[in-house]
Formats: sequence, C-alpha cells, structure tokens
Amino acid sequence: MSSIIKQLYPEIIKKSAVRCKQHGITIPTFAQMRDPSLVPDAVKAKLKGIGLWDVNPLNLFRISWKNDVQTGLYGGVNYLEIPREITGVKARIIGLIGKYFPTGAHKVGAAFGCLVPRLVSGEFDPDKHKAVWPSTGNFCRGGAFDCALLDCTAVAILPEGMSKERFTWLKEIGAEVIATPGTESNVKEIYDKCWELKRDPLNIIFNQFEEFGNPIWHYNVTGPALEEVYQSLGKNVKASAYISATGSAGTIAAGDYLKAHYPSLKIVATEALQCPTILMNGFGAHRIEGIGDKHIPWVHNVRNTDAVASIDDEDCMRVLRLFNEPEGQSYLSKELRAKSVELPVLGISSICNMLAAIKTAKYYEMNENEVIFTIFTDSSDLYQSRLKELEEERGKYSQLQAARDHAAPILHQSIDYFKELTYYERKAVHNLKYFTWVEQQGKTSEELNAQWEPEYWRRLFEEEIVYFDKLITEFNSL
Repeated sequence: MSSIIKQLYPEIIKKSAVRCKQHGITIPTFAQMRDPSLVPDAVKAKLKGIGLWDVNPLNLFRISWKNDVQTGLYGGVNYLEIPREITGVKARIIGLIGKYFPTGAHKVGAAFGCLVPRLVSGEFDPDKHKAVWPSTGNFCRGGAFDCALLDCTAVAILPEGMSKERFTWLKEIGAEVIATPGTESNVKEIYDKCWELKRDPLNIIFNQFEEFGNPIWHYNVTGPALEEVYQSLGKNVKASAYISATGSAGTIAAGDYLKAHYPSLKIVATEALQCPTILMNGFGAHRIEGIGDKHIPWVHNVRNTDAVASIDDEDCMRVLRLFNEPEGQSYLSKELRAKSVELPVLGISSICNMLAAIKTAKYYEMNENEVIFTIFTDSSDLYQSRLKELEEERGKYSQLQAARDHAAPILHQSIDYFKELTYYERKAVHNLKYFTWVEQQGKTSEELNAQWEPEYWRRLFEEEIVYFDKLITEFNSL
C-alpha cells in the first residue's frame, strides 16, 4: 500500500471518473509525461489545434519537457546550452527549458504530482473540495492551471510582494487569490493562512514544501529528461554536477535520479545570498522569486546534497537586464559573437541556477569534458514588470552597462559563499527541519529520523509512481 495514499474511496472515485468523462477529461500517466510516445494517437491529433496555454483538458498531455511549440506535438527534450563565451568557464552548462510547459513554467508538473494521486484515489472530491495552493512562486500558478483543466476549484496563496503578472494571471484563470504579508521569503505567513483554512474540511491543502508528489514528479519526469540530454551528448563527456535552487525542494529531486545512475555526480543546492538558510542558518528577504524561504522543506533529501551555492540577488537582476534589454543582446551578439536570441528563456531563478553552475565549475575546477546540468524553470516573460521597475530605478540600458553586467556577475562569479557539505554538516541541515515541521507543522520526530535513511527516499521516488500510474489507468477506464 502507498505511504502517501492512505485509503481508496470507491464511490468518490467512480463519481469523479464520470464527472471527468462528462468534461472530456482523460488524465495522463506519469509514464506518458516522461515518454510522450506513449500518448494515444487520438490525443496527439487533437493537440495540434490547441494552444499551449489554452484551458483545455488535453493540455494535461503537455505536462512534459518534450513539447514542440512549432508542431504542437512532441519532439526532443527542450534544453539550452549557455555558450562558453558567456559563462567564461570550461565546463558545459546545460539547462532544461521550463518556458514550453503550459503556464510557461515547469511547476504544472509538480502540482499535477500532488493533486492527481489524491483525485484518482478519491481523497480529493472535486464536487465539494477546494484545492489550496500555497506558494511563493509558480507552484500556485501550476496548481490553478491544473485545477482549471480538471474542473476543480483552486485557491492560490502567495505573498503580496510577488510580481504583478502572477496575481493578474491567477485571477484571469478563475482562482481565488489570497495575498499574505511580505515577499519571497515570508513562508511562515503562508503556513499560518493554511492552518486557518484547514479549519474548514472542504479545503485540501497542497503544500509543495511537504507534498511528496512534488519531488516524485521531478525524480520520474525531470530526471529522465536530463539523462536523455546527457546521453545525446556523446561518449567523451561526464555528468559532473546538477544545480537546483532549493525553493520547495521538488526540482532538486531530479538530482537524486541522476545520482542514482551516476554516483560521482555532485548535487548543488542554490539559494539567495540574502537568505542563506543552508549556508549559515541565515534569513532575510530577497528578489529571486520562487526560492529561498527561511526553512528546509520536508521533501528535501538533504543527505544527498553535496554542496550549497549562495547567489547575490543583485547579480541575478543585472543579468536579467543583460539577457533581455536590446543593448544587452547586441553586446552579447557583437562583442562575444554569442547567440543571445534564446537567453530570455531564463527567468530570475533560472539565472540564479546558471550563476551557481558557474560557481560550481570554478570551485571543482571542471574541464571541457564535464557537464553541469540545471533547470531554467521559467522565462523572462513572467518578469516583464521587474524589467520595467529596473529601468525606472536605474535608467536606460547601455552597451557599457552590458559589458559591466557580463564582467562582474558572470565572468567574475567567484567561489565565495560556496560550501561543500560534510556528512555532519548535511545532518545539521537535515536537523533544521525539526523546528519547522515537528514543532510547527505537526510532523513526528520518528519520521524525521527515518528521512535520514536512503531507503526512505528510494521507496518514495521509485515505488509510489507505479501505484500512482495504476490508479490513473484504472480511473480513466471507469
């Protein structure tokens, strides 16, 4: 029996399956998201006429790293290699592109991994329950979109200081929106609101920081996508590192998949220097939306994390302008002869991942045959208001500023604020979970201790997925 799905509710399952049939909803399996060649031809034929962001249940089948935006079907894994002329390091830096998911961010997958197992098991009843999505980034957007496709009611909770684009889009898609005090790192205020909403049993909280469906999706979908890219690079390369901003610690689980297959690979967690929780038990506000929330997520397999890199949010804002302003693009193209046209696929946290990859390459003195993988979670499309704010604050962008922004945040990214974690340093980070999850959020110290054992995570990541797909297949057949 699943350790996540505690009980099946046959009557609710049957009722929800009939409801889905009436709305033309078929739910994809995790296997189909991992390998879209398994998607039925009838579904593929209909997808051609549906926009990537359309609120159409068939877009559930586009929760994949392999969307081909030209044909509307599928192709290879969407990824981008950052040119060495830009990074200034010998190692190759490659990131999967989240822009080509519905909503423009990969969080629709993590949200799917949390909601759908509860739906097909009957734990979530769309006729009466509301799906509550607490988030400091794209998770509530992904949850709201998945709910719209599955005809469920969504409630999004996020800090009032997040970008305007998030609030506007959430309201347009029909989600109830609750703005909590603070900005990026004010997670405690979100949790307080969740406890308030929990008093009503009709509110089902999908907290990405504790819902294992989040890392399970990344382990089984993002991890294999990264491996597929790696295998396409040829024989004389080595998968040396995987970089992921911690955020909810879902995406970093793709590193667990890679490490299971390539044991020498280093998993490097990234956080904002202004909120260096792993680096030095630090706290504070910052501008890298979607990461760094002053606590260690329950779903983070800390024992598997080899190092932490803290990145100054000012570096991220400067590179955001470099990659998006016309003068910045011109500088990169003319002075460096580097292709700059694709660089706007990097949003702020994606830039943070790229800078952490550069820091990692320098720290470990990586050579031309080594590859660092990371995730470009979303694109600059979601941060246009931030670009306008930067222009209002700092004035028009110039090629001279572009040269400065390439030289300082990128070429001179150093190995300071980088820590290679020893066994006991990792255990110290793991132990920090106690103060959030046991003292505040109702977890037990017994399960916290169990999380230190590798077998705990292997069962979660590799066995639960089999059960989930079985439930999905049976649900679709009713």
